[in-house]
Amino acid sequence: MSTDEFGGLAERISELRDGHTTSETLVASTIERIEASQATINAFRWVRGEEALAEAREADRRLAAGERLPLLGVPMAVKDDTDVAGLPTLFGCRGETAAAATDGETARRLRAAGAVIVGKTNSCELGQWPFTEGPAFGATRNPWSLDHTPGGSSGGSAAAVAAGLVPAALGSDGAGSIRIPSAWTHLVGIKPQRGRVSLYPYTDAFQGLAVNGPIARTVADAALLLDVVQGPHLEDLHRPDTIDASAAARRDPGTLRIALAWRPPLTLTGTKPHPEVRRAVTALAEALARLGHTVEEARPRYGLIGLSMVPRGTTGVGELAALHPEPALLDRRTRSAMRSARLLRGPVVRAARAREIHQHRRIGAMFDTYDIILTPTTAAPPPRIGTFDSLGTWRTNAAMTAACPYAWPWNVLGWPGINVPAGLTADKLPVGAQLLGPAGSEEKLIALAAQLEADQRWYEQRPPAPLINRSAPVEQ
Repeated sequence: MSTDEFGGLAERISELRDGHTTSETLVASTIERIEASQATINAFRWVRGEEALAEAREADRRLAAGERLPLLGVPMAVKDDTDVAGLPTLFGCRGETAAAATDGETARRLRAAGAVIVGKTNSCELGQWPFTEGPAFGATRNPWSLDHTPGGSSGGSAAAVAAGLVPAALGSDGAGSIRIPSAWTHLVGIKPQRGRVSLYPYTDAFQGLAVNGPIARTVADAALLLDVVQGPHLEDLHRPDTIDASAAARRDPGTLRIALAWRPPLTLTGTKPHPEVRRAVTALAEALARLGHTVEEARPRYGLIGLSMVPRGTTGVGELAALHPEPALLDRRTRSAMRSARLLRGPVVRAARAREIHQHRRIGAMFDTYDIILTPTTAAPPPRIGTFDSLGTWRTNAAMTAACPYAWPWNVLGWPGINVPAGLTADKLPVGAQLLGPAGSEEKLIALAAQLEADQRWYEQRPPAPLINRSAPVEQ
């Protein structure tokens, strides 16, 4: 077996196919590392333990019989907003709820590809914030610095990949929740086109803002995982055509016109990118120019897009919170969102969604001149654990908007974007950059990200070895 715990999907698939290891060995090692890291990284809410090992043994039998599937025998993780049969879906909340009777569509597709789902990763409560902390599970910590958040809301998935616990994982992105933690943990995170990856049993999650997507160390691994899970459920409202993400990761992107956009949409926070974020993204822009692309500063016409984001996002949180069996257990900020949702639902949220076609035209006009937009993924490096603990609703929203003003407009638009690592600050904290495109542009974004990766070789950088406590069990 490979001794590199940071081996990616392609490496694990090759090892299994060539008989250099077994799925049981990989899964057992994965579970051991998860349990040993829970006291420090705390990436997982649930670990499937014996169930995953039994599935790994079955995968080994199938491999020995000559069966081949894209991820047969590979350990994978999903976020705790995804139904996995036999486990509750608490989405970062306290309390108890019945275990899911069936897999959600993304989990079903992972299993159909042969993956062994080892567990579900931590998320902040109902995916609302760019940090992964809460009374239900404590704090998930950044493998690059245990004093800092990995971001959120897919922070558990990002931490699990960054720490080498799993080769890749699924997250969800309703306002940057794949791209932000990928930026803050030095990973590739793809937010696909709305509907590219089914969220069933949710058919229009978070009022159309949310999508599922991959988090991985390399573009090729993220593309492979996207290929495995893409495709609609029969009841989905949004059904874009299939793409070939893996082929795109092997393709030359050609010569592209790239707009470097520093100014975020209007948020009334006065946000400017941190000097080290600006330095890192400038260096990526210079690399793209050296690779032959035309890069120039430009400003998307965002308009008052925040007036659409607020009612849609708040209503989405309110709809999920209303399903919780014990609302009194929810965070006070969640309960505040529920009250706001009652005021914003109905005509207000319908009007916000009706604005989308005009936003497509206004912001999409940028793509008459440019092929891709490059922005920072976040305005700041990862905050310290506990930064948001004592803040009320308004101050939490203001602080997170100031730190993360760049990602959420693409959720309103429903268009694809990719976080790519942009380097480390002087304190060795990761920051990232976004490649953003119009509807259905994943293949172009992936091809450019792969070209940039070949130049930057960001996957060679690893976080310091996480401190572990081998006596600390995880709930199973």
